[in-house]
Amino acid sequence: MVVSAPEHRSRALLVAISGIDGAGKGHVTAQVAASLEKRGVRVAALSVDPWLRLPHERFDPASPAHHFYERAIRFDEMFETLVLPLRDRRSVRVEADAVEETSTEYRSRLWQFDDVDVILLEGIYLLKASLRRHYDLSAWLDCSFETALERAVARAQEGLAPDETVGAYRSIYFPAQEIHFARDEPRGSADVVLSNDDSGRLPAGVTGAALAAS
Repeated sequence: MVVSAPEHRSRALLVAISGIDGAGKGHVTAQVAASLEKRGVRVAALSVDPWLRLPHERFDPASPAHHFYERAIRFDEMFETLVLPLRDRRSVRVEADAVEETSTEYRSRLWQFDDVDVILLEGIYLLKASLRRHYDLSAWLDCSFETALERAVARAQEGLAPDETVGAYRSIYFPAQEIHFARDEPRGSADVVLSNDDSGRLPAGVTGAALAAS
């Protein structure tokens, strides 16, 4: 993915990096940020993770996948409070409620950036149709569900035991991503598609025929 610093722009370049849960969005974003910073580009690397809702708000056993897709992340607050002001002014200092995956209450967090050239925003569901208008560039990371699950188990996501992680991914996260594929076509809408899976498995949300044609 080629990202350049905007020349003589009054605002920062906003780049979305998305993919399924476990696709490696944070890792790829860190690599891109490091490459840009070596070239003298001032980068703000942001994640949607602090903008998750608390567990009792983002999970609903009655409709696990649909509820998670609709309610997992406080997108409106994130864009209005942090992302768009930073994009438009290139600098921001803001305190807002933030969480970690296992948090049971919100805690205040400070975000401060000055004279930013490029914003790298990574996270799930960033390519929802309603959000795509905000970006100057968007990237989708191809990854198979199988590889993503292996990564999640290895890192004990949310502090869960392996069998609990597998259950959560198969009952909530992956079905929610299927909803995302059906409603938003994130891969097809992205400006750039990158592979972050060398297993040879078919990327999530892609049929063999679609991959051959891409």
